[in-house]
Amino acid sequence: MLINAREIPQDRLIRTEVCIIGSGPAGMTLAREFAGQNIQVCLLESGNLDNDPQAQALSEAQTIGDPFLSPQITRNRQVGGNSNVWAIKTGNGQIGVRYAPLDAIDFEKRDWLPYSGWPFAKTELDPFYERAQQVCQSGFYDYEAEFWESEEAQRLPLDPDRLITTMFQFGPKAVFHDRYRDQLIQSDNIHVYINATVLEIEANTPARTATRVRVASTPGQEFWLEATVFVLAQGGMESARLLLLSDRQQANGLGNQHDLVGRFFMDHPLVDGGVFVPADPGLYDQMALYDLRQVKQHPVLGKLNPAPQLMRQQHLLNTAIVLFPRPSRRQWDAILAFKALLEPLAKKQLPPQALQLLPKILKGLDYVTLASYLAATKKQSLLHGFGRGGWSELSQNQHRFKGFEVLFQTEQAPDPSNRLELSTDRDRFGCRKLQLHWKWGAIDSDSVARMQDILAAELAAQGLGTYQISRPNGRPKLCSPSGVAHHMGTTRMHDHPTQGVVDANCRVHGLSNLFIASSSVFPTGGYANPTLTIVALALRLADHLKQVLRQPPLELTSPEIPTVLES
Repeated sequence: MLINAREIPQDRLIRTEVCIIGSGPAGMTLAREFAGQNIQVCLLESGNLDNDPQAQALSEAQTIGDPFLSPQITRNRQVGGNSNVWAIKTGNGQIGVRYAPLDAIDFEKRDWLPYSGWPFAKTELDPFYERAQQVCQSGFYDYEAEFWESEEAQRLPLDPDRLITTMFQFGPKAVFHDRYRDQLIQSDNIHVYINATVLEIEANTPARTATRVRVASTPGQEFWLEATVFVLAQGGMESARLLLLSDRQQANGLGNQHDLVGRFFMDHPLVDGGVFVPADPGLYDQMALYDLRQVKQHPVLGKLNPAPQLMRQQHLLNTAIVLFPRPSRRQWDAILAFKALLEPLAKKQLPPQALQLLPKILKGLDYVTLASYLAATKKQSLLHGFGRGGWSELSQNQHRFKGFEVLFQTEQAPDPSNRLELSTDRDRFGCRKLQLHWKWGAIDSDSVARMQDILAAELAAQGLGTYQISRPNGRPKLCSPSGVAHHMGTTRMHDHPTQGVVDANCRVHGLSNLFIASSSVFPTGGYANPTLTIVALALRLADHLKQVLRQPPLELTSPEIPTVLES
């Protein structure tokens, strides 16, 4: 059932059993697990069915430190959440997103990585990963290269004790913001509220149980919602923000008695790693495994990773290395300039730098003409990258390409100084906005530099070609602004309340009925796009909540414990 919160009278009190705040992939997955059951569920969405600029403005946040991708454009307030803005062309007219599970080593406590370690091993999550694969409609739960390679598409012959090939898979965006949205709206026991912005969570006097949430539809029009169980499913930023805003019963915010809410913010920084030039130009026609293309009726993309034993030996962070074919530097600059000119013109706008772009285009007009012809006749991208593959469908690629751009999508070390705080600025509901403090640390930079050296040595040792490392000023070059909208870590999971915000069941420490379904609970984030893990954790949480709802209410009486962060 779909309900517009703007039609709810002022100060109305609504009662339900499960209140889920946020309707992105986590919230939708969780709600679907209760659909058709004898359990009443309210799913609250701050935005609308379509994009609403006023709702989107609520995601504004200030960033301090290294340049970082604007939080306002990476947190989509709309039914379906960020699935609405996924934009990868996966073939056959489909638009989707990348998927990969975390690796087993990502769950381990690694001596060289401070604050690492999950409360459970990957084997605990594997059954839920398999279920998540079906929820995301992203193919087989097999990310090993062997399953996807063929005689025509083989792995690079690299030392498997140093570098391995694994796969990304892709799934359709419409599954969440279209199909599942309609399923939930049609379900009798699921009430989907739009234009429903939660302003705070209220708890009982000892702050042991969440009792209700205050919800606003427009400034000055508010109502309350009581529930047996509350779940925050608002992503890696807003879940922490709501806890910080809920400071009536606990001065620093709910769940923040040890000053951990908002800390350990992580993303997956992209690093411009340089260019790999094959020794044999024929290699371009042998690299199909590393192209985004359909295999066994599913879109996949091969990537390189450090082997687990190499990470342990060299104390490396986890990393995905992706390879995109590129023309000469002259032609590359020309096509970038052409794209910068073409995209505004498609919107009937003239870019202010048009006169500066034209000389670059003319210098590489040979490739601009070829790329435009292939785009019009062969459905090829002007410049292949994360958003579009298909280059391996054509032969004679040695006449088009002169090298592979090397990009690193890397794990970021958890750092308590990378954090979210409430700023003094306020949104239209009077709530304090977020302020993000973020930097790329020495652990992160050093790990990528060593990975560059390892990749160069391995490619040379196998006679595959030359890797021209990009390391200006002696440091790997971050793509700027940094970030790929994989916000993680701000309500991290740990068995002990002085080390984490939630326990292994994603329950906020100290509160009996408040849970979080979000990448914000990740203690470490690996390199993998987080959505598959988010969905897997939501499925696991749904199973747990079904058991919780059968039991009498839990009262917590554990004493306060001084905070001592361990690394």
